[in-house]
Amino acid sequence: MKFFETSKYHSFKKSTYITLRWIGILGQLIAINFVYFFLNSKFDYFISTFIIFLGILSNLYLIFIYKKTQLSDSSAFLFLLIDILQLGILLYLSGGITNPFIIFLLIPSVFSSSNLSFRTNTMLVILTIIIIIFLTFNYADLPINLNSDFHNNHYFYYSIPASLIIALVFLNYFAMTFGSQSRLRKEALAKMEEVMAKEHELLSLGGQAAAAAHSLGTPLSTITIITHDLIKQVKGQKDLEKDIELLKSQVERCNEILKRLTLNPVEEDEFIDKDINIRDYLHEIISSFKEISKKDFVFNFDQDSNPKKISKSIEIVYGLRNFIGNANKFAKNSIFINLKSDSEFTEITLEDDGNGYPRDIISKIGEPYLKSNYSYDKSKQGLGLGLFIGKTLLEKNFASVNCRNSKTRSGAEVVIRWKNKELFNI
Repeated sequence: MKFFETSKYHSFKKSTYITLRWIGILGQLIAINFVYFFLNSKFDYFISTFIIFLGILSNLYLIFIYKKTQLSDSSAFLFLLIDILQLGILLYLSGGITNPFIIFLLIPSVFSSSNLSFRTNTMLVILTIIIIIFLTFNYADLPINLNSDFHNNHYFYYSIPASLIIALVFLNYFAMTFGSQSRLRKEALAKMEEVMAKEHELLSLGGQAAAAAHSLGTPLSTITIITHDLIKQVKGQKDLEKDIELLKSQVERCNEILKRLTLNPVEEDEFIDKDINIRDYLHEIISSFKEISKKDFVFNFDQDSNPKKISKSIEIVYGLRNFIGNANKFAKNSIFINLKSDSEFTEITLEDDGNGYPRDIISKIGEPYLKSNYSYDKSKQGLGLGLFIGKTLLEKNFASVNCRNSKTRSGAEVVIRWKNKELFNI
């Protein structure tokens, strides 16, 4: 895996990180205001406030602009870098390593160590060590002068940065080690559960398929005979002929499926079983919905869209089907699917003519177990698990997913975007 690419395995939940940052920002504001106004200590109050304000802006960016529910490895590195630099500047303005709050400088890198990649954590640790060494020799005095007391004993003074660096390396090493082991165990457990579930399904499927083929043989044959008679009776009525021909083809398809399952219950899924371009990828998924839906699917694409083929990805298929299925569920009449693909980016836009996302959950889309108080149709209201699964699967396969209400139509809009260099390397 290249450094700073979106990772399937290294990320952490954005909402948790935002909450922790708000706690940190609130603590910083309380500390500087208490020292400045209640202890009447003089320091550069306005610069310190400005630095904290930049932290507030970065948090607002995460809430309103950064749409992913999980922070990728590269994004997490950038925001943790901001946190470390912000804390470093505040500590530089208030005593350096003599400031009792110097311990908080370790938190960003320790917080990330069990979730992000080894290279990202190593860079954050090295940066933190550089800032600790810098603050040992360069800083503005504390508002209440304690610096002379520290410098009376050089052994004590220089033991502070030494202990911080040792604690930093120690904590990060163990957090990374246990985090890595935990991820491996979870991945292995997930694979084991998947295999066991599949084996259980296949064991029962063989017997069920044989029984189904035997039991359904007679009714399917009866339907076939009736369709032949109906075709003769409605000859010349094109609309009815078309419907009956479709019914006949679906009966034949059922017979073929039952035969294949009886002979080989472990047969692989044939849906998108070869490398095709993204346009054909979408066409196959849309066609599977047209067979079961009476709604109109409008598929638009650039004639010169990128023809490069991508390999089958169950996660991308499932993610796209979840969003298209969701649009089909809530649309009144039509689902609009637009594809744009050039040499650098591939973008899929899904829109429907339904009522759109309820306003009280639109900022939380991608979180599981959401329930709106303003749902237009309670019978269609779910827990948000489909959107959560679809968004998570696509984001872990290098996509950015933006869910909002359409500005041009009445319903919801989902914009799925990849960098081609990441999409074609899946």
